[in-house]
Amino acid sequence: MNRILLTAAALCFAAAPAGAQAIAIVGGDVYTADGTPIRGGTVVIQNGRITAVGANVAIPAGARRIDATGKWVTPGLIESSTTMGITEVGSITESNDAEIRDVTSRRDTDDQVQAAFTVTEGLNPRSMVVPIVRIMGVTTAITRPSGSLISGQGAMIDLVGNRVEDMTVVSPIGMYASLGENARGAVGGPRAAVSMRLREVLEDARAYARNRQSFERGETREFSVSRLDLEALQPVLAGREPLVVEAHRASDIQLALRIAREYDLRLIVTGGTEAWMVADELARARVPVLVKVLNNLPGSFESLGATYENAARLRRAGVQVALTSGETWRAYTIRQEAGNAVAYGLPWAEAFRAVTLYPAQIWGVADRYGSLEAGKVANVVVWSGDPFELLTRVEHVIIRGQEVPLVSRETQLRDRYRTLDENVRTYRQP
Repeated sequence: MNRILLTAAALCFAAAPAGAQAIAIVGGDVYTADGTPIRGGTVVIQNGRITAVGANVAIPAGARRIDATGKWVTPGLIESSTTMGITEVGSITESNDAEIRDVTSRRDTDDQVQAAFTVTEGLNPRSMVVPIVRIMGVTTAITRPSGSLISGQGAMIDLVGNRVEDMTVVSPIGMYASLGENARGAVGGPRAAVSMRLREVLEDARAYARNRQSFERGETREFSVSRLDLEALQPVLAGREPLVVEAHRASDIQLALRIAREYDLRLIVTGGTEAWMVADELARARVPVLVKVLNNLPGSFESLGATYENAARLRRAGVQVALTSGETWRAYTIRQEAGNAVAYGLPWAEAFRAVTLYPAQIWGVADRYGSLEAGKVANVVVWSGDPFELLTRVEHVIIRGQEVPLVSRETQLRDRYRTLDENVRTYRQP
């Protein structure tokens, strides 16, 4: 057992190889996500980038060929809401770096606002979760903080590498906040107190930006949050970094839209259980929504309008949607989320883009990610068939131009006990 765990750990620790051998994926049905599928197409990869995609493209001499005949070739899936690399076991506090739980050394008013908190400072590239998810076709993920009114800054990571710098695509990717029941717990008051507190923090950040020198001289009023938090909010106020607001009830989503208008913020709504009820408003404001499809029961008073058709209704209204599992260990179930979105009215092509191209557009990296096009980062997956079908297998995973072994701690344990050593005695009941 110890040997197998160590072997699995070593696989998790491995960085992408530095070799630059060209790879040609030939003969597959290539689903670019940004165009018509190419039957019997070829994808050429060199130096970590896609260099050619098409039905008749030249293959570099010496390229390694992957025969994808009868297979599907797609961009790697993008999971837009996880705590990948910062949560190992959710129920064990010591392995959860997604939120600040013990803030007794700070003022009570700071407990609700952790804007300066950045997940990359606690990111573990050697997390056992990473290989489990990537061998199922997820190559890129947003890892996010949680737990406060403003819980901090998330990051986009590729699921490969043994250093934080190796994995990180963009950090920070967005400032995370919460409205509704979660935020009520952080603030300790009703929804009106939540919005009041959020506006107070944003007003303080504005005032701080106008009076930095006076602040340094101690000539300003006392602000309600720390200098580090005020500094961290400046890119949000300037529109360079989105405010990602978790909101489920329709009225909470409308509140987020009002605050975004008041402060001219780039808004992304995550959760959005009742977003379909205000789809027209979201579409007019051009605010994207990160949606978990398999959410049909009213688990609380803020999700009474839960429906499997949420994503389809939003898309019909013109809202840009990215699908998410909302999971960490089971982030690979994003495939099932997409398949169920199709079952409940979202066109297949839209569901496919909602886990590839649309997340890349929402997070501002579509120039590098989200589709199979020349010049983009070579995150490519070869599947045995439709990736949204339960029985479809992952055949090959390529991240940043390097093929990743389809091995995780779970597959190692499976193989270890598939056949027992002949010296192991089998227990027999007397």
